[in-house]
Amino acid sequence: MGDLPRVSNAFLTFMKDAPEQQQAWMETVQKLEAASKLDPKTEEIAYIAVLAAARLDSGLPFHVKHAKSLGATREEIISAVLIGLPAVGNVVIQALPIALQAYDTE
Repeated sequence: MGDLPRVSNAFLTFMKDAPEQQQAWMETVQKLEAASKLDPKTEEIAYIAVLAAARLDSGLPFHVKHAKSLGATREEIISAVLIGLPAVGNVVIQALPIALQAYDTE
């Protein structure tokens, strides 16, 4: 995977055991990224907020490290995780240690 952070075990299994569906999924993801009017760093920060709000913690390390590689600060990661507080409540704080551990490790 080169310089990209490690993906979750679930996604590795998806890649290995369902390659056709994974390829179709990735094509869709690439098309959505191409259609986005957000710059890559902002898009990644927004995605971290969605992951935290949806309690999809397994994707956080990958996306936090990607955001960091795009120039996101630790404070921006904290804000991304916590931005969902008013909408979904304190469930987002469960994502905070996961996100910060990913940010703080190389």
